[in-house]
Amino acid sequence: MTISPVVASLRAQAALQNEWLAERLTTLLPAIMAQSGIDFWIVVAREYNEDPVIMTLLPAPAMNARRRTILIFARRADGTVDRLTLDRYGYGDLYIQAWNPDHEAQDDCLTRIVGEYHPQRIGINVSPTFALADGLSHAEYERLLIALGPTYAERCVHAEALVIGWLERRIPAELAVYPELVALGHRLIATAFSRTVITPGVTTTDDVVWWLRQTMHEAGLRAWFQPTVSIQARGMPFTEPPTRNRILPGDLLHCDVGFCHLGLCTDQQQHAYVLARGETSPPDGLVSALARANQVQDLLLAEMQVGRTGNQVLALARARALQVGLQPSIYSHPLGYHGHAAGPTIGLWDMQKGVPGASDYPLADDTVYAIELNNVATVPEWDDQPVRIALEEDAVLTGGNIEWLNGRQTQLHIIK
Repeated sequence: MTISPVVASLRAQAALQNEWLAERLTTLLPAIMAQSGIDFWIVVAREYNEDPVIMTLLPAPAMNARRRTILIFARRADGTVDRLTLDRYGYGDLYIQAWNPDHEAQDDCLTRIVGEYHPQRIGINVSPTFALADGLSHAEYERLLIALGPTYAERCVHAEALVIGWLERRIPAELAVYPELVALGHRLIATAFSRTVITPGVTTTDDVVWWLRQTMHEAGLRAWFQPTVSIQARGMPFTEPPTRNRILPGDLLHCDVGFCHLGLCTDQQQHAYVLARGETSPPDGLVSALARANQVQDLLLAEMQVGRTGNQVLALARARALQVGLQPSIYSHPLGYHGHAAGPTIGLWDMQKGVPGASDYPLADDTVYAIELNNVATVPEWDDQPVRIALEEDAVLTGGNIEWLNGRQTQLHIIK
């Protein structure tokens, strides 16, 4: 099974991402600025201490803020947005280079431009709730207020809604490619959970982890966290520390894998079963356990409606799951430029009654989610031992409907 990137050439990747960025800046940003009520957005960062947002606004192959970069987005009365950059090197056609360092200091240039636009609400990247919207460093904040002066400093507001809206929303071109990224992740897991990688009695979970990591690296995919592979087995429950990491017949395997490609991230968890001697299929109890976890997925997706907050979705889905006798834990999250991306969290594994702040944000159209959860069920063939089926599949919420980007696991991978 081939593991190769959707777009192999780095040059082609950069060109495609820049096409997307140009479209996002032209079509998406003006709408989000209007929705957030901000008419002037300042994004400022220094090299190697980049605001998380600025790297989503700079065209490839930019890899940092180059000394100190200031981006300015000024919304005009007709709804269009002027895009300016105050930096020494420029960013091509996407931004007007508004600062000449031979004639003016950078902060003086900022002061002048603000006075010319005379904005009423100036958005800055400060947020007590979302880390991704809190990228303005303290020193840059102090410096920015001095440059703005008392009148305009008083007009500064948190740009939280603008930042989250920019990061979480996907344009049609991105959504068209996302299923291919998720399919690539499915192929990666299918190969990892096969005889190509695993020899029962020989291979360890660490071997599979590093195969996943190395394969992603060689395929030009950036792992955004270290993959994990774990074992449950009869007499070796998930509730106790593992007694071994060598994979044996009769083991139930679990993996958690995520990567970024073309600036977009995936996140997936699936299970495999290693057939024991004399078996031709997994125990019925494990098959049933997977089906019950699929049922939790169905109940959660049914509650993920535009306008509901993450906390509302969590409460409704959990109530329905408990009502039908399931034992769920729901901890789903947005996907996009980041793995744990901008937008409403839908539970945390240790906060099943709701997450203040991050889960009070409403779901929006044209957003992508990692549907991450688990369900516990007993397996009769394992002396009614509890088994945790932890699944994670990627889905898109668009047009008011949510659907899987590339299907989901409904059958265990089988290793013979």
